[in-house]
Amino acid sequence: TVLPRRYSEWICSVGRGAGMVTAARQALTRVGLAQRADCVAAQVSHGERRQLEVAMALAMQPKLLLLDEPMAGMGKAETRNMVEWLRSVVGPITILMVEHDMDAVFSLADRISVLVAGRVIATDTAAAIRANRAVQRAYLGDRNA
Repeated sequence: TVLPRRYSEWICSVGRGAGMVTAARQALTRVGLAQRADCVAAQVSHGERRQLEVAMALAMQPKLLLLDEPMAGMGKAETRNMVEWLRSVVGPITILMVEHDMDAVFSLADRISVLVAGRVIATDTAAAIRANRAVQRAYLGDRNA
């Protein structure tokens, strides 16, 4: 994603119509960036950049949000923040996410599919995935072997 120089420049770039500017401002507020609208995007944290990317998608009022490793490169505090505001989006928007941070996945997902070598080995609730022997063997090794 190409980021604008300032968050406020992104707000202006989404369209000249009042509805788009309103949607952009609401999206920044929704992800906790309203107070940072005049910050230079290149000088903010990686987590805030990821929030801006999601805000850009949210401004388009999607029904489905596809996220590819939204926690990648984040520290624990940034990940906690991302999880919290992703949780706030759930409801009116369906989220399909590819993510390797299993703590984040378990705290967000209603259903989880686990892939090994491109093949789905399990699809279930977080609790069932945690207890699944095939998943445990694939990702933790077989400790009883």
